Amino acid sequence: MQLQPRLRRMRLALPGWTPGSYLIRDYVRLLEGLQVEQGGQRLPLQRLEPAAWLLDCDPEAGALTIRYRVLATELTVRTCHLDHEHGFLALAAVVLELEGERWSPHALSCTVPEGWEAFVPLPLDQGCWQARSFDQLLDSPLEAGPHRPLDFAVHGVPHRLVCWAGAPGEEAWLLQQHPELLEDLRRVCEACCRLMGVDRPASAGYLVILHLVDEGYGGLEHDDSTVLVYGRRNLEKPNGYRRFLQLVAHEYLHQWNVRRLRPTELTPIDYHRAPVVPSLWFAEGVTSYLDQFLPLSAGLTQPDELLIDLGEDLSRYRLTPGRFVQSLRESSQEAWVKLYKADAYSGDSQVSYYLKGAVIALCLDLHLRRCGGSLLQVLRQLWLSHGRWGRGYNEADLIAAFASQAPDLNTQLPRWLQELDDPDLDGYLSSVGLHLEAEMASAPWAGLTTRQEGGCLTAARVLRGGPAEQAGVMVGDELVALDQQRLRNAEDWSRSLQSGQSQTLLISRRSQIRSLSFSPLAPRVERYVLKQVLEPSAEQQDAQRRWLLQQPCGDHPAVA
Repeated sequence: MQLQPRLRRMRLALPGWTPGSYLIRDYVRLLEGLQVEQGGQRLPLQRLEPAAWLLDCDPEAGALTIRYRVLATELTVRTCHLDHEHGFLALAAVVLELEGERWSPHALSCTVPEGWEAFVPLPLDQGCWQARSFDQLLDSPLEAGPHRPLDFAVHGVPHRLVCWAGAPGEEAWLLQQHPELLEDLRRVCEACCRLMGVDRPASAGYLVILHLVDEGYGGLEHDDSTVLVYGRRNLEKPNGYRRFLQLVAHEYLHQWNVRRLRPTELTPIDYHRAPVVPSLWFAEGVTSYLDQFLPLSAGLTQPDELLIDLGEDLSRYRLTPGRFVQSLRESSQEAWVKLYKADAYSGDSQVSYYLKGAVIALCLDLHLRRCGGSLLQVLRQLWLSHGRWGRGYNEADLIAAFASQAPDLNTQLPRWLQELDDPDLDGYLSSVGLHLEAEMASAPWAGLTTRQEGGCLTAARVLRGGPAEQAGVMVGDELVALDQQRLRNAEDWSRSLQSGQSQTLLISRRSQIRSLSFSPLAPRVERYVLKQVLEPSAEQQDAQRRWLLQQPCGDHPAVA
């Protein structure tokens, strides 16, 4: 890094997290060899915090040169990865913030091996990418390699897809698997614009960085780009491609909801601490709800496929015990310490603000439709009042926006956010001719899930209050035998369970064999399936059609 200092005493600090991924990552653990020079002389640094230093310099003595190295071995959307095949930089993990320079223009240059090209969602001028501020620079991921970019346009706005999958020419494999890919991406992006009620993207140019790996799923939003990780094997499956389009839709919609329409706690962003953001449920939950509708709106999926995906989410929600422990507001507030640090016990004590946020978004949408409105209208209203002006919103703004269409939400929505009771999900689903049907497990309920590990069968999860916990089983215990029958796999376990009977379970814990008295209960619900009601009324059919098309009640359907 080079700069002409304006201060005699300056604070240097490396960000601790990447916006959109709410966990303090301590990127400083990957930084080494930090040195600052001015006029050929090395300047001393005083460490203030683990990721911050104090520097004394002379503004009249010329430019500062700051040198350091960053370990780039983590292949995620929020860290850096460099090998002989490609390089990826998440700049929040790389670039120091210099006191007094946050709002100054920044220029970025990159030297790459012969045959490589670097891709950054910033304007290029005289060999350098130009950022108007430190924030814009950090918001600009860098991908480099022997990649062949794939270009398409969305309402005249240039878009570029850059794919890395471990070997040159992988974009050819991608197009071979899905020749219609670029057209599908265009249609999904245009569906996002229609949803937001705008005639073009919020960005003047957009970069999609795609890392294809054996197994993986995730994305990270930026103002003018997104970084996606997806399992290449999943792309070969019919539902895998659909899920990929939903992932693209999710991150692309974040271009509005989250990046530009953002909570006041993230306006501006503090890169060095973890702000409590009570409205993450709206930022992520609403986006998660709508991302399933966007491929349908683009004409790329079918209504029954959306109902399958939505049903799986609703089933997962209903089978999450933690929803009776943690409220949606608490889930949002505790994102930094719980969601991104999930373990084998998390399901009993917490619920994802992505998941419950999407369920509440569904209920809000169907509630508003009873009043002649829709969730979509609220999102557009907030975009016009806050997002396009860069104004942050708070929880009161959200409640007021919903209550402007349905006054009863002024008291109802806060209860949904802070209490553990669910909205009337069954009633809302019924209004569009749907219901959740419970499917029972075939085996007795043990309150335990298993995992095959090193040739042994172990307890992967022990549900709070279940038979296994009451018997004394703990996560990580090896399940050796049940009623003197050796347990080798999950099938042995399920087959040996006897409902309502006391059984003898042998476990191994820390190399010690223990005998436990264990009493499985009757089979419980294994999953819920979202289905059509048998004889829907004309009103239910019409409401479902408009809902699937994400049309307000006053609009006429585009298709039958």
